[in-house]
Formats: sequence, C-alpha cells, structure tokens
Amino acid sequence: MSARARQDGEPATSEDPAERAREIALRLLTHSPRSAAQLRDGLTSRDVEAHVADEVISRYREVGLLDDASLSAAIVRTRHHERGKSRRAILAELRRKGFEQEDIDSALAQVSDEDEQDAARALALKRWHQLEGVERDKKVRRVVGMLGRKGYSPSDAFALVREFEDADNSGT
Repeated sequence: MSARARQDGEPATSEDPAERAREIALRLLTHSPRSAAQLRDGLTSRDVEAHVADEVISRYREVGLLDDASLSAAIVRTRHHERGKSRRAILAELRRKGFEQEDIDSALAQVSDEDEQDAARALALKRWHQLEGVERDKKVRRVVGMLGRKGYSPSDAFALVREFEDADNSGT
C-alpha cells in the first residue's frame, strides 16, 4: 500500500493545510463543477481555514479550474434549452450556488424575452396535448402547475391556457 493512500481508498490527509485543501478541492471539482462560493463552502465545511480556502480558490481561478462566468453561462443554457426553465427560476438557482451578480447578469442575457415565451409556449402546448381527454379544470391546473414549477408566472401560464382553450373551441 502506498504511503499516500489509506485502506478506504481516500488519499492520506496531508500535514500541510494547503495541500490538504487542494486535495479536497480537486475531489469536490471532480465530482461536479462548482462555483467559487460552493467550493469555498465545501472546503470550510471540511475544516479548511478560510484564508487557505481563498488561496486555493484564487490559484484554481488562475489556472482555469474555476471559471464562474463560463459555469453560470453553461447552467443557463442547459436549464433553459434542455429543461425549459424560466430566467426567474435560473436566477434563483445561480444565486443559491453563490455566483456573483455580474456573472449572473451576463449568463442570463443569453435568454431573451422571446426565447422565454417560446419555451413556455412549447412546454405548455406539449403538456396540453398530453392531457387530451382529461377534465378541463384538471388539465388547466396541471399545465399551469407545470409552468409554475419551471418558474413562469401564473399570469403567463393562464394566458397560454386561455390561448389553447380558445384554439380548441374554435377547432384549430
């Protein structure tokens, strides 16, 4: 067995706090991409002193292992284009993950009002058609609820439902 490995497969903890912090940070980043704030929280929750965590984060930014601007932009793209989430829902997620407001604003600029409306309409229409034959009130609640969970406002959701009901009633 190597001097650097324990029996449970985890690397041996280093006596040097900075080395230990780097090992923890690399494990955290290997698991999933994280914002600098998430990495800082992960390090401090594992008893790494704040100044050591900040040094590691600063170094990882320098070498490109941490890039909050790119990560926030990727999150916006995937959440909006693949999951249909609204900017409001994505904004809440980015804030929860500790991104700086500048990175959030830049990332959310990728999604226009028209993009958001198109996504809401596509999601709602798909769900509306899936619920063919379901009682009207249930159908309305389910479509509005689904849009609400994606972060769209109730007024926008009900407007789309009214549009679909009008289209159904007119036979188009």
